[in-house]
Amino acid sequence: MNILILGSGGREHALAWAVAQNPKCDQLIVAPGNAGISQIANCAAIDPSDAEAVLELVAAESIGFVIIGPEAPLAAGVADALRAAGITTFGPSAAAAQLEASKSFTKNVCDAAQAPTAAYGHFTNADAAKDYIRANGAPIVVKADGLAAGKGVIVAMTEEEAINAIDDMFGGEFGVAGAEVVIEEFMEGEEASFFVLCDGKDVLAVGTAQDHKRVGEGDTGPNTGGMGAYSPAPVLTDEIATKAMEHIIKPTIAEMARRGTPYEGVLYAGLMIKDGAPRLVEYNVRFGDPECQVLMMRLGAQALDLMQACAEGRLASVKANWARDHAVTVVLAADGYPGGYAKGGQIKGLDDLPTDSKNMVFHAGTKSQDGQIIAAGGRVLNVTARGDSLQDARDRAYAMVDKIDWPEGFCRRDIAWRAL
Repeated sequence: MNILILGSGGREHALAWAVAQNPKCDQLIVAPGNAGISQIANCAAIDPSDAEAVLELVAAESIGFVIIGPEAPLAAGVADALRAAGITTFGPSAAAAQLEASKSFTKNVCDAAQAPTAAYGHFTNADAAKDYIRANGAPIVVKADGLAAGKGVIVAMTEEEAINAIDDMFGGEFGVAGAEVVIEEFMEGEEASFFVLCDGKDVLAVGTAQDHKRVGEGDTGPNTGGMGAYSPAPVLTDEIATKAMEHIIKPTIAEMARRGTPYEGVLYAGLMIKDGAPRLVEYNVRFGDPECQVLMMRLGAQALDLMQACAEGRLASVKANWARDHAVTVVLAADGYPGGYAKGGQIKGLDDLPTDSKNMVFHAGTKSQDGQIIAAGGRVLNVTARGDSLQDARDRAYAMVDKIDWPEGFCRRDIAWRAL
């Protein structure tokens, strides 16, 4: 089977790495890919959100299965176009992708499904939003309603911070994503990520993880796309996962089906856990990044079988087989990230690192130039390892980090600190 993965980040490198191990995969193409992905798959230089270009590539390469990595092509309806052309596709429709593309849509779904989540207000003008903040006080959470590359969420600890966030969002800092805002109560507890596959009717849990959004150690500083992750998440016990499935996930899936927009693909629920009870922080309609990296390290080749079963509507016939181990990924980012940063620095030492089922460096923002690996983004590498214990996995990951020669990069040295 010829397989196409859409995307160019660390998530897509991890997906490609897992898929390429499965004997079902005859040819693997990633569009547009990156320097690391090009070492294990063919890369095609197209815009993954351009449905027409994707369909042309699918026809030219006799693609039998398409896996959509990032949220932008999903919101743009690429999955709809592929399914309309008869191509087996992993990823939700544009209508179902509103669970990530619109915070207010998700809140409405949760209200209808009676899924526990934060109290909120939805606003289309700054003055009303500011009045809501003054009435409710801080801490409070301000979210751009639309897609903002994982950065449109401000956890404001003071009213002044929240008011400034409103000015930034309505002032255009997040583009059209901030044309409307959702303001939520600040939920206390520990946050974790719960990943399930849905085929429109059946649901299969495929893993838990915790990531580190803040740029600084001890979870300080501004939010980022994610500075590291580990799996499984100790706080998300089997009992809590069952509660989340029964009270949040399944009611959401049922409500989506009732609306005539069945959800098909991976659903990533960010959960806030306090006193043994989960509440929904937000949904994402794709694998998290960098959570996908630790999940794929632990799933391996079976990831393709599970995604294919999901896309073909036969989730009830499969299950995820987990090794009883742990995985950690550490993000190497360019100095200055998530603010301004320079591109173009050469990264050395990667060829000397192991590449096997327990040790991988997944590329996020890299390109190949004159035979060298060059930094080409904010988050650049995901150094990932498995171990018999969380400490073992973390030690392995940092041992690899320390062998990478990239003076213009940095990482957090405390990934998995909560669990350890």
